[in-house]
Amino acid sequence: MRFFEDIEIGAQREFGSFTFTADDIKRFAAQFDPQRFHLDEEEGRKSLFGGLAASGWHVAAVCMKLLVADGKRLTAEAAARGEKVAVWGPSPGFRELRWVRPVLAGDTVSFSNQVETKRTSEKRPEWGILQARNTGTNQRNEVVFSFLATAFVPRRNAG
Repeated sequence: MRFFEDIEIGAQREFGSFTFTADDIKRFAAQFDPQRFHLDEEEGRKSLFGGLAASGWHVAAVCMKLLVADGKRLTAEAAARGEKVAVWGPSPGFRELRWVRPVLAGDTVSFSNQVETKRTSEKRPEWGILQARNTGTNQRNEVVFSFLATAFVPRRNAG
């Protein structure tokens, strides 16, 4: 992972894709969001979604899993090159969570993010605060999911 000083506003990163199968949708829904249109194809067809729809929380969880996995991959690559690796802090939260379009069984969603803002933390000057828009786009190039994430990013030179 990169240090605060190395990140530019507007930088984009694609971090993976996932195909939502009917079995995956039902399994997640049964455990975490047991609504009829997530559990049964016929109920999904009769709903506003028009088909078996993934829970928005399922889409968000997949996004997070892929984001973390890609971060681990980038960290391993940087370490293999002998670079000093930045260890990011936690997220103080997110805003503007949107489930723009339904994700139906068989849809493949590709996830990416783009840096929107960055600033130095006033209370912790050794950290920067970064905001990035995370987006999921289906195979028809339609945005289906979006949120604005905030993260603490270490500064290389806090002084």
